[in-house]
Amino acid sequence: RNTEHDDPNLPRRRSFLWHSLRRPLSLASTLSTMMVLQSIALFILLAASSAFSPATMVDSQMAQKLKEASTIFQETFENTQPTCIAVAPGRVNLIGEHVDYTGGFVLPFAIDYSTVVVGTGCVKSDRGPSTIRFVSSNNPQDVATIELDLQSKPPTKVDWKTYVAGTVFQYLDDLPAGHSLDVTFCICGDVPLGSGLSSSASLEVSVARFLEEILGNNAFSKCRDEDPAKIRALRCQKAENEWAQSPCGLMDQYISSAGQEGSLLLIDFTSLDYHLTRMAPTNEPVLVVANSNVQHAIGSGEYPVRVKQCKIATEALQKINSKISSLRDATMKDVEAAKEKMDPISFLRAKHVVTENERTLKAKNALEDGDWKLVGELMNASHASMRDDYEVSCEEIDILVEIAQKHPGVYGSRLTGGGFGGCTVTLVDKSQASALIDTLKKEYKERTGKECFCFETNAAKGAHCLPVDILKEIS
Repeated sequence: RNTEHDDPNLPRRRSFLWHSLRRPLSLASTLSTMMVLQSIALFILLAASSAFSPATMVDSQMAQKLKEASTIFQETFENTQPTCIAVAPGRVNLIGEHVDYTGGFVLPFAIDYSTVVVGTGCVKSDRGPSTIRFVSSNNPQDVATIELDLQSKPPTKVDWKTYVAGTVFQYLDDLPAGHSLDVTFCICGDVPLGSGLSSSASLEVSVARFLEEILGNNAFSKCRDEDPAKIRALRCQKAENEWAQSPCGLMDQYISSAGQEGSLLLIDFTSLDYHLTRMAPTNEPVLVVANSNVQHAIGSGEYPVRVKQCKIATEALQKINSKISSLRDATMKDVEAAKEKMDPISFLRAKHVVTENERTLKAKNALEDGDWKLVGELMNASHASMRDDYEVSCEEIDILVEIAQKHPGVYGSRLTGGGFGGCTVTLVDKSQASALIDTLKKEYKERTGKECFCFETNAAKGAHCLPVDILKEIS
Protein backbone atom coordinates (compact mmCIF):
# COMPACT_ATOMS: atom_id res chain seq x y z
CA ARG A 1 0.00 0.00 0.00
CA ASN A 2 1.28 3.48 -0.93
CA THR A 3 0.73 5.40 2.27
CA GLU A 4 2.20 8.61 0.86
CA HIS A 5 -1.21 9.58 -0.53
CA ASP A 6 -2.86 8.86 2.84
CA ASP A 7 -0.53 10.93 4.97
CA PRO A 8 1.25 13.84 3.28
CA ASN A 9 3.45 14.27 6.35
CA LEU A 10 5.34 11.02 5.66
CA PRO A 11 8.72 11.59 4.02
CA ARG A 12 8.74 10.75 0.33
CA ARG A 13 12.36 9.74 0.15
CA ARG A 14 12.94 6.00 0.24
CA SER A 15 16.06 3.90 0.30
CA PHE A 16 17.57 2.60 -2.87
CA LEU A 17 16.37 -0.89 -1.99
CA TRP A 18 12.77 0.29 -1.54
CA HIS A 19 12.71 1.98 -4.95
CA SER A 20 14.39 -1.00 -6.60
CA LEU A 21 11.74 -3.35 -5.27
CA ARG A 22 8.93 -1.07 -6.51
CA ARG A 23 10.30 -0.93 -10.10
CA PRO A 24 9.66 -3.84 -12.48
CA LEU A 25 12.73 -6.03 -12.79
CA SER A 26 14.13 -7.23 -16.09
CA LEU A 27 14.47 -10.98 -16.64
CA ALA A 28 18.24 -10.74 -16.24
CA SER A 29 17.92 -8.78 -13.01
CA THR A 30 15.39 -11.27 -11.69
CA LEU A 31 17.66 -14.26 -12.43
CA SER A 32 20.63 -12.49 -10.92
CA THR A 33 18.71 -11.68 -7.75
CA MET A 34 17.47 -15.27 -7.46
CA MET A 35 21.03 -16.61 -7.77
CA VAL A 36 22.22 -14.30 -5.00
CA LEU A 37 19.34 -15.33 -2.74
CA GLN A 38 20.02 -19.02 -3.43
CA SER A 39 23.69 -18.57 -2.55
CA ILE A 40 22.77 -16.87 0.70
CA ALA A 41 20.30 -19.63 1.54
CA LEU A 42 22.90 -22.32 0.79
CA PHE A 43 25.44 -20.58 3.01
CA ILE A 44 22.93 -20.39 5.88
CA LEU A 45 22.05 -24.08 5.50
CA LEU A 46 25.70 -25.13 5.50
CA ALA A 47 26.44 -22.99 8.55
CA ALA A 48 23.43 -24.39 10.38
CA SER A 49 24.30 -27.99 9.56
CA SER A 50 27.83 -27.41 10.85
CA ALA A 51 26.58 -25.70 14.01
CA PHE A 52 24.19 -28.55 14.79
CA SER A 53 26.47 -31.37 13.69
CA PRO A 54 26.50 -34.23 16.25
CA ALA A 55 30.25 -33.77 16.66
CA THR A 56 29.71 -30.27 18.06
CA MET A 57 27.69 -31.78 20.93
CA VAL A 58 30.77 -33.18 22.67
CA ASP A 59 34.17 -31.92 23.79
CA SER A 60 37.50 -33.62 23.13
CA GLN A 61 37.33 -35.52 26.42
CA MET A 62 34.00 -37.11 25.47
CA ALA A 63 35.06 -37.66 21.86
CA GLN A 64 38.07 -39.67 23.05
CA LYS A 65 35.87 -41.93 25.21
CA LEU A 66 33.39 -42.48 22.41
CA LYS A 67 36.11 -43.28 19.90
CA GLU A 68 37.74 -45.78 22.24
CA ALA A 69 34.46 -47.46 23.15
CA SER A 70 33.36 -47.68 19.52
CA THR A 71 36.70 -49.12 18.38
CA ILE A 72 36.77 -51.78 21.08
CA PHE A 73 33.10 -52.64 20.47
CA GLN A 74 33.60 -53.23 16.76
CA GLU A 75 36.87 -55.12 17.24
CA THR A 76 35.38 -57.36 19.94
CA PHE A 77 31.97 -58.00 18.39
CA GLU A 78 32.78 -58.33 14.69
CA ASN A 79 30.12 -57.54 12.11
CA THR A 80 28.13 -55.65 14.73
CA GLN A 81 27.41 -51.94 14.42
CA PRO A 82 26.49 -49.80 17.43
CA THR A 83 23.00 -48.31 17.40
CA CYS A 84 22.93 -46.60 20.79
CA ILE A 85 25.17 -44.37 22.95
CA ALA A 86 24.35 -43.68 26.60
CA VAL A 87 26.22 -41.40 28.99
CA ALA A 88 26.08 -40.97 32.77
CA PRO A 89 28.33 -38.66 34.82
CA GLY A 90 30.17 -38.95 38.08
CA ARG A 91 29.37 -36.42 40.78
CA VAL A 92 30.72 -34.09 43.43
CA ASN A 93 28.71 -33.34 46.55
CA LEU A 94 29.15 -29.74 47.63
CA ILE A 95 27.65 -30.37 51.06
CA GLY A 96 25.28 -32.81 52.77
CA GLU A 97 27.42 -35.90 53.40
CA HIS A 98 26.32 -39.22 54.89
CA VAL A 99 22.73 -38.03 55.31
CA ASP A 100 21.02 -39.56 52.26
CA TYR A 101 20.48 -42.91 53.97
CA THR A 102 18.86 -41.13 56.92
CA GLY A 103 16.33 -39.13 54.88
CA GLY A 104 18.35 -35.90 54.85
CA PHE A 105 19.28 -33.13 52.41
CA VAL A 106 22.19 -33.19 49.97
CA LEU A 107 23.50 -30.66 47.44
CA PRO A 108 25.48 -32.47 44.70
CA PHE A 109 26.15 -31.73 41.04
CA ALA A 110 27.13 -33.88 38.07
CA ILE A 111 30.62 -33.50 36.58
CA ASP A 112 32.12 -33.88 33.10
CA TYR A 113 33.89 -37.12 34.00
CA SER A 114 31.52 -39.88 32.95
CA THR A 115 30.90 -43.43 31.73
CA VAL A 116 29.73 -44.12 28.18
CA VAL A 117 28.05 -47.26 26.88
CA VAL A 118 28.24 -47.90 23.15
CA GLY A 119 26.40 -50.87 21.73
CA THR A 120 23.26 -52.39 20.29
CA GLY A 121 20.44 -54.69 21.29
CA CYS A 122 16.84 -55.68 20.85
CA VAL A 123 13.80 -57.12 22.58
CA LYS A 124 13.20 -60.66 21.33
CA SER A 125 10.04 -62.73 21.27
CA ASP A 126 11.74 -65.48 23.18
CA ARG A 127 10.84 -67.13 26.48
CA GLY A 128 14.48 -67.91 27.20
CA PRO A 129 16.80 -65.86 29.44
CA SER A 130 18.06 -62.41 28.48
CA THR A 131 21.61 -62.38 27.14
CA ILE A 132 24.12 -59.64 27.94
CA ARG A 133 27.50 -59.51 26.20
CA PHE A 134 29.82 -56.71 27.21
CA VAL A 135 33.41 -55.58 27.52
CA SER A 136 35.22 -52.73 29.26
CA SER A 137 37.95 -50.50 27.88
CA ASN A 138 39.85 -51.20 31.11
CA ASN A 139 40.39 -54.81 30.00
CA PRO A 140 39.27 -55.40 26.39
CA GLN A 141 40.38 -59.04 26.48
CA ASP A 142 37.88 -59.91 29.21
CA VAL A 143 34.59 -60.32 27.35
CA ALA A 144 31.63 -61.18 29.57
CA THR A 145 28.51 -63.11 28.62
CA ILE A 146 25.76 -63.29 31.23
CA GLU A 147 22.29 -64.80 31.06
CA LEU A 148 19.57 -63.48 33.35
CA ASP A 149 15.90 -64.05 34.04
CA LEU A 150 13.52 -63.00 36.79
CA GLN A 151 14.66 -65.90 38.97
CA SER A 152 18.36 -65.00 38.79
CA LYS A 153 20.21 -64.47 42.07
CA PRO A 154 23.22 -62.26 42.85
CA PRO A 155 26.55 -64.11 42.66
CA THR A 156 28.45 -64.91 45.83
CA LYS A 157 31.61 -63.29 44.45
CA VAL A 158 31.30 -59.62 43.53
CA ASP A 159 33.33 -57.86 40.86
CA TRP A 160 32.67 -54.94 38.50
CA LYS A 161 30.55 -57.13 36.23
CA THR A 162 28.14 -57.66 39.11
CA TYR A 163 27.19 -53.98 38.97
CA VAL A 164 26.26 -54.41 35.31
CA ALA A 165 24.34 -57.66 35.83
CA GLY A 166 22.49 -56.22 38.82
CA THR A 167 21.43 -53.18 36.82
CA VAL A 168 20.18 -55.27 33.89
CA PHE A 169 18.20 -57.45 36.30
CA GLN A 170 16.23 -54.41 37.51
CA TYR A 171 14.88 -53.88 33.97
CA LEU A 172 13.78 -57.43 33.16
CA ASP A 173 10.36 -56.88 34.69
CA ASP A 174 9.70 -54.17 32.06
CA LEU A 175 9.70 -56.81 29.31
CA PRO A 176 6.39 -58.05 27.91
CA ALA A 177 5.54 -61.64 28.82
CA GLY A 178 7.39 -64.14 26.66
CA HIS A 179 10.14 -61.68 25.65
CA SER A 180 13.82 -61.28 26.50
CA LEU A 181 16.66 -58.83 26.04
CA ASP A 182 19.64 -59.40 23.76
CA VAL A 183 22.23 -56.64 24.27
CA THR A 184 25.87 -56.17 23.34
CA PHE A 185 27.96 -53.19 24.42
CA CYS A 186 31.30 -51.69 25.40
CA ILE A 187 31.83 -49.58 28.52
CA CYS A 188 34.39 -46.77 28.70
CA GLY A 189 34.73 -44.30 31.56
CA ASP A 190 37.09 -41.73 33.00
CA VAL A 191 35.65 -41.27 36.51
CA PRO A 192 38.65 -42.15 38.73
CA LEU A 193 38.00 -45.44 40.52
CA GLY A 194 37.78 -45.28 44.30
CA SER A 195 38.03 -41.48 44.26
CA GLY A 196 34.69 -40.72 45.90
CA LEU A 197 33.34 -39.30 42.61
CA SER A 198 30.84 -42.13 42.16
CA SER A 199 32.37 -44.28 39.46
CA SER A 200 30.06 -47.16 40.41
CA ALA A 201 26.91 -45.03 40.13
CA SER A 202 28.13 -43.65 36.82
CA LEU A 203 28.56 -47.22 35.55
CA GLU A 204 25.14 -48.37 36.75
CA VAL A 205 23.26 -45.34 35.45
CA SER A 206 24.94 -45.41 32.03
CA VAL A 207 23.98 -49.07 31.60
CA ALA A 208 20.45 -48.28 32.79
CA ARG A 209 20.04 -45.43 30.31
CA PHE A 210 21.34 -47.69 27.52
CA LEU A 211 18.82 -50.39 28.43
CA GLU A 212 15.97 -47.88 28.40
CA GLU A 213 16.83 -46.92 24.85
CA ILE A 214 16.86 -50.57 23.76
CA LEU A 215 13.60 -51.29 25.58
CA GLY A 216 11.90 -48.31 23.96
CA ASN A 217 8.24 -48.05 24.97
CA ASN A 218 8.67 -51.09 27.23
CA ALA A 219 10.93 -49.12 29.60
CA PHE A 220 9.16 -48.29 32.89
CA SER A 221 6.09 -50.11 31.55
CA LYS A 222 4.75 -50.70 35.07
CA CYS A 223 5.48 -47.25 36.48
CA ARG A 224 4.77 -44.78 33.67
CA ASP A 225 3.42 -42.11 36.01
CA GLU A 226 6.72 -41.89 37.91
CA ASP A 227 9.69 -39.64 37.13
CA PRO A 228 12.06 -41.78 34.98
CA ALA A 229 15.15 -40.18 36.53
CA LYS A 230 13.95 -41.10 40.03
CA ILE A 231 12.99 -44.68 39.10
CA ARG A 232 16.29 -45.14 37.27
CA ALA A 233 18.20 -44.02 40.37
CA LEU A 234 16.21 -46.31 42.67
CA ARG A 235 16.82 -49.27 40.38
CA CYS A 236 20.55 -48.60 40.23
CA GLN A 237 20.75 -48.23 44.00
CA LYS A 238 18.94 -51.55 44.39
CA ALA A 239 21.43 -53.15 42.02
CA GLU A 240 24.34 -51.90 44.14
CA ASN A 241 22.68 -52.79 47.47
CA GLU A 242 21.46 -56.26 46.57
CA TRP A 243 23.84 -57.42 43.85
CA ALA A 244 27.10 -55.67 44.67
CA GLN A 245 26.43 -55.98 48.41
CA SER A 246 27.21 -52.32 49.02
CA PRO A 247 24.89 -50.50 51.48
CA CYS A 248 25.11 -47.17 49.66
CA GLY A 249 22.51 -44.42 49.87
CA LEU A 250 20.67 -43.04 46.84
CA MET A 251 22.50 -39.76 46.29
CA ASP A 252 25.12 -40.94 43.80
CA GLN A 253 22.66 -42.67 41.50
CA TYR A 254 20.15 -39.83 41.81
CA ILE A 255 22.46 -37.00 40.76
CA SER A 256 23.99 -39.10 37.96
CA SER A 257 20.48 -39.81 36.72
CA ALA A 258 18.79 -36.43 37.22
CA GLY A 259 21.64 -33.89 37.09
CA GLN A 260 21.17 -30.80 34.95
CA GLU A 261 23.82 -28.69 33.30
CA GLY A 262 24.59 -25.50 35.22
CA SER A 263 22.69 -26.50 38.37
CA LEU A 264 23.26 -28.20 41.66
CA LEU A 265 20.39 -30.33 42.94
CA LEU A 266 19.03 -29.99 46.46
CA ILE A 267 17.67 -33.50 47.00
CA ASP A 268 15.29 -34.32 49.83
CA PHE A 269 15.75 -37.97 50.70
CA THR A 270 12.52 -38.21 52.65
CA SER A 271 10.24 -37.16 49.79
CA LEU A 272 12.80 -37.96 47.02
CA ASP A 273 11.98 -34.60 45.45
CA TYR A 274 14.69 -32.30 44.16
CA HIS A 275 15.05 -28.59 43.47
CA LEU A 276 17.45 -26.95 41.01
CA THR A 277 19.94 -24.66 42.70
CA ARG A 278 21.93 -22.17 40.63
CA MET A 279 24.79 -20.12 41.97
CA ALA A 280 24.13 -16.38 41.89
CA PRO A 281 25.88 -14.90 38.82
CA THR A 282 27.51 -12.06 40.79
CA ASN A 283 31.30 -12.57 41.09
CA GLU A 284 30.66 -16.29 40.75
CA PRO A 285 33.51 -18.42 42.19
CA VAL A 286 34.55 -21.81 40.84
CA LEU A 287 34.82 -25.30 42.28
CA VAL A 288 38.12 -27.15 42.37
CA VAL A 289 38.28 -30.89 43.03
CA ALA A 290 41.46 -32.48 44.37
CA ASN A 291 42.00 -36.25 44.33
CA SER A 292 44.04 -37.53 47.29
CA ASN A 293 44.78 -40.78 45.44
CA VAL A 294 43.78 -42.63 48.59
CA GLN A 295 41.18 -45.11 47.39
CA HIS A 296 38.18 -46.37 49.30
CA ALA A 297 35.62 -49.16 48.87
CA ILE A 298 32.29 -48.31 50.46
CA GLY A 299 31.04 -51.88 50.38
CA SER A 300 33.46 -52.86 53.11
CA GLY A 301 35.10 -51.39 56.17
CA GLU A 302 33.71 -48.41 58.00
CA TYR A 303 30.88 -47.31 55.71
CA PRO A 304 28.38 -50.05 56.68
CA VAL A 305 29.40 -49.49 60.30
CA ARG A 306 28.23 -45.86 60.01
CA VAL A 307 24.89 -46.98 58.60
CA LYS A 308 24.39 -49.27 61.61
CA GLN A 309 25.42 -46.55 64.07
CA CYS A 310 22.82 -44.19 62.61
CA LYS A 311 20.14 -46.83 63.14
CA ILE A 312 21.21 -47.21 66.77
CA ALA A 313 21.04 -43.44 67.26
CA THR A 314 17.58 -43.31 65.67
CA GLU A 315 16.29 -46.03 67.98
CA ALA A 316 17.55 -44.07 71.00
CA LEU A 317 15.90 -40.88 69.77
CA GLN A 318 12.59 -42.67 69.27
CA LYS A 319 12.54 -43.44 73.00
CA ILE A 320 12.32 -39.74 73.83
CA ASN A 321 10.26 -38.67 70.79
CA SER A 322 8.04 -41.23 69.07
CA LYS A 323 7.51 -38.90 66.09
CA ILE A 324 11.11 -39.35 64.98
CA SER A 325 11.24 -41.93 62.18
CA SER A 326 14.77 -41.07 60.99
CA LEU A 327 17.62 -38.75 61.95
CA ARG A 328 16.20 -36.26 59.44
CA ASP A 329 13.34 -35.63 61.88
CA ALA A 330 15.58 -34.88 64.86
CA THR A 331 16.90 -31.56 66.15
CA MET A 332 20.03 -30.97 68.23
CA LYS A 333 17.72 -30.48 71.20
CA ASP A 334 16.42 -34.03 70.62
CA VAL A 335 19.94 -35.39 70.28
CA GLU A 336 21.04 -33.75 73.52
CA ALA A 337 17.93 -35.07 75.29
CA ALA A 338 18.68 -38.61 74.12
CA LYS A 339 22.41 -38.46 74.85
CA GLU A 340 22.16 -40.65 77.95
CA LYS A 341 20.35 -43.33 75.94
CA MET A 342 23.14 -43.53 73.34
CA ASP A 343 26.70 -44.70 73.44
CA PRO A 344 29.20 -41.84 72.87
CA ILE A 345 29.92 -42.87 69.26
CA SER A 346 26.26 -42.98 68.22
CA PHE A 347 25.77 -39.56 69.81
CA LEU A 348 28.52 -38.10 67.60
CA ARG A 349 27.04 -39.73 64.49
CA ALA A 350 23.62 -38.25 65.24
CA LYS A 351 25.17 -34.85 65.93
CA HIS A 352 26.83 -34.85 62.51
CA VAL A 353 23.68 -35.83 60.61
CA VAL A 354 21.45 -33.25 62.32
CA THR A 355 23.90 -30.36 61.95
CA GLU A 356 24.80 -31.37 58.37
CA ASN A 357 21.16 -31.13 57.31
CA GLU A 358 20.99 -27.64 58.78
CA ARG A 359 24.19 -26.62 56.98
CA THR A 360 22.96 -27.97 53.65
CA LEU A 361 19.73 -25.97 53.69
CA LYS A 362 21.64 -22.82 54.63
CA ALA A 363 24.18 -23.46 51.86
CA LYS A 364 21.44 -23.77 49.24
CA ASN A 365 20.09 -20.32 50.13
CA ALA A 366 23.54 -18.79 50.39
CA LEU A 367 24.50 -20.07 46.92
CA GLU A 368 21.43 -18.51 45.38
CA ASP A 369 22.08 -15.25 47.26
CA GLY A 370 25.75 -15.14 46.27
CA ASP A 371 26.90 -15.19 49.89
CA TRP A 372 30.14 -17.03 49.14
CA LYS A 373 31.62 -16.28 52.58
CA LEU A 374 28.74 -18.10 54.29
CA VAL A 375 28.92 -21.01 51.85
CA GLY A 376 32.60 -21.38 52.64
CA GLU A 377 32.03 -21.28 56.39
CA LEU A 378 29.39 -24.01 56.05
CA MET A 379 31.76 -26.14 53.96
CA ASN A 380 34.54 -25.77 56.53
CA ALA A 381 32.17 -26.67 59.37
CA SER A 382 30.96 -29.68 57.39
CA HIS A 383 34.50 -30.98 57.02
CA ALA A 384 35.22 -30.54 60.72
CA SER A 385 32.05 -32.50 61.52
CA MET A 386 32.98 -35.29 59.13
CA ARG A 387 36.47 -35.43 60.59
CA ASP A 388 35.54 -35.24 64.28
CA ASP A 389 31.94 -36.43 64.66
CA TYR A 390 31.46 -38.85 61.79
CA GLU A 391 35.14 -39.84 61.57
CA VAL A 392 35.26 -40.54 57.84
CA SER A 393 38.21 -38.36 56.89
CA CYS A 394 41.87 -39.39 56.81
CA GLU A 395 45.25 -37.71 57.12
CA GLU A 396 45.71 -37.08 53.41
CA ILE A 397 42.26 -35.53 53.01
CA ASP A 398 42.80 -33.31 56.05
CA ILE A 399 46.08 -32.11 54.54
CA LEU A 400 44.38 -31.17 51.26
CA VAL A 401 41.65 -29.29 53.13
CA GLU A 402 44.20 -27.49 55.31
CA ILE A 403 46.27 -26.40 52.30
CA ALA A 404 43.18 -25.12 50.50
CA GLN A 405 41.67 -23.30 53.47
CA LYS A 406 44.87 -21.28 53.93
CA HIS A 407 45.12 -20.27 50.26
CA PRO A 408 44.15 -16.73 49.18
CA GLY A 409 40.75 -16.50 47.57
CA VAL A 410 39.41 -19.72 49.07
CA TYR A 411 36.00 -19.50 50.72
CA GLY A 412 35.80 -23.08 51.99
CA SER A 413 37.01 -26.63 51.45
CA ARG A 414 35.84 -30.08 52.57
CA LEU A 415 35.90 -33.79 51.97
CA THR A 416 33.39 -34.86 49.34
CA GLY A 417 31.97 -38.34 48.95
CA GLY A 418 31.87 -41.31 51.28
CA GLY A 419 35.23 -40.57 52.85
CA PHE A 420 38.13 -42.78 53.97
CA GLY A 421 40.07 -41.20 51.08
CA GLY A 422 38.80 -39.86 47.80
CA CYS A 423 38.52 -36.16 46.96
CA THR A 424 38.05 -32.69 48.37
CA VAL A 425 35.95 -29.88 46.89
CA THR A 426 36.96 -26.24 47.29
CA LEU A 427 35.02 -23.05 46.58
CA VAL A 428 37.52 -20.46 45.37
CA ASP A 429 37.58 -17.10 43.63
CA LYS A 430 38.01 -17.70 39.91
CA SER A 431 41.13 -15.53 39.75
CA GLN A 432 42.85 -17.78 42.29
CA ALA A 433 41.80 -21.20 40.95
CA SER A 434 44.92 -21.88 38.88
CA ALA A 435 47.25 -20.82 41.71
CA LEU A 436 45.31 -23.00 44.16
CA ILE A 437 45.73 -26.05 41.93
CA ASP A 438 49.48 -25.45 41.67
CA THR A 439 49.76 -25.04 45.45
CA LEU A 440 47.73 -28.17 46.18
CA LYS A 441 49.90 -30.29 43.88
CA LYS A 442 53.16 -28.92 45.24
CA GLU A 443 52.45 -28.94 48.97
CA TYR A 444 50.53 -32.23 48.96
CA LYS A 445 53.48 -33.93 47.25
CA GLU A 446 55.90 -32.43 49.77
CA ARG A 447 53.85 -33.52 52.78
CA THR A 448 52.61 -36.95 51.69
CA GLY A 449 54.84 -38.09 48.84
CA LYS A 450 51.69 -38.62 46.76
CA GLU A 451 50.60 -36.98 43.54
CA CYS A 452 47.43 -34.91 43.62
CA PHE A 453 45.25 -34.73 40.52
CA CYS A 454 43.15 -31.54 40.50
CA PHE A 455 40.57 -30.09 38.16
CA GLU A 456 38.20 -27.15 37.95
CA THR A 457 34.63 -28.24 37.30
CA ASN A 458 31.12 -27.05 36.57
CA ALA A 459 27.71 -28.69 36.91
CA ALA A 460 27.23 -31.06 33.97
CA LYS A 461 24.29 -32.89 32.38
CA GLY A 462 22.89 -36.06 33.93
CA ALA A 463 22.19 -39.35 32.14
CA HIS A 464 21.41 -38.93 28.45
CA CYS A 465 21.82 -40.50 25.03
CA LEU A 466 23.82 -39.21 22.07
CA PRO A 467 23.07 -39.69 18.36
CA VAL A 468 24.97 -42.68 17.04
CA ASP A 469 25.97 -40.68 13.92
CA ILE A 470 28.46 -38.88 16.12
CA LEU A 471 30.75 -41.93 15.90
CA LYS A 472 31.28 -41.39 12.16
CA GLU A 473 32.28 -37.78 12.65
CA ILE A 474 34.83 -38.35 15.40
CA SER A 475 36.49 -41.44 13.86
